[in-house]
This record gives sequence, structure tokens and C-alpha cells, in this order.
Amino acid sequence: MREANRTLTLSGVIVPAPGELDGIPSDTEKALLDVLHLCKIDLADRVLVMNPGGYTGDSTRAEIAYARATGKPVSFTDHGSPTARVSP
Repeated sequence: MREANRTLTLSGVIVPAPGELDGIPSDTEKALLDVLHLCKIDLADRVLVMNPGGYTGDSTRAEIAYARATGKPVSFTDHGSPTARVSP
């Protein structure tokens, strides 16, 4: 994700990327991140989903649905089947 962020930023794109954490977030941190990610989607013109191997987890699928419901174009880094694989 860092490389995509760097490449897009250096091409003049403002990238409101997800926050990076060390380890697994607490329930409180997870709830905060979920809200912040939706706010970032609100600020965005479009959404690029980083989904290596076509993987998207539950939170990402919810964010995709939110983005689409608000009319944001959504694209994926892996054009495999973006919703075929689910989180463990």
C-alpha cells in the first residue's frame, strides 16, 4: 500500500489512505478506524481498493458498499474477483 500511496502522491493525487497501525487494533480503535475510513471516503472523488489476490475483508466490503451508495467510483488493484475471498 505504501508504494501505491507514494506513486499516486507523486503523480499529484491526494491520497486519504487508511491509518497504519502496529498489531491488531482494540475494539475501540477498530470502531474509530471504521468511522474515519467512511469520512475519508466522503472526502474522496474515487476509491481505490488495495486487494492483493482479490482479497477483501468484512470492513473493506462495508466500505466498498458505502462508497458505491454515495456514488463514488470504486476500482481495485487486483481485478480478480474482489469479493470472492472473505476474511478468515
